[in-house]
Amino acid sequence: MDTTNPTTPDQEDAVAPHNADRGPTPEEERLADESAKGVNEKSGDEYEKSIERGAAVKGEGQIVPDDPA
Repeated sequence: MDTTNPTTPDQEDAVAPHNADRGPTPEEERLADESAKGVNEKSGDEYEKSIERGAAVKGEGQIVPDDPA
C-alpha cells in the first residue's frame, strides 16, 4: 500500500486490474460432465426459475410474485 497517498483497501481494489481466472482443464471438464449425469432435469428448470425470481427482487429481499396470467 502506498502510504504517501492514503486509501482504503476497497479503493485500491476498485482501481486494481482484474483478470479472469484460467479456464477449466480437460480433466475438470470431464469430472463436471460426469457429475452432471443422473441429475434430474427438473433441477435445472427450478434453478432457472429461481434466477428469474431473484432478478425481480425489489429493495431488500422483497420478491414480486409471478404474474398469474
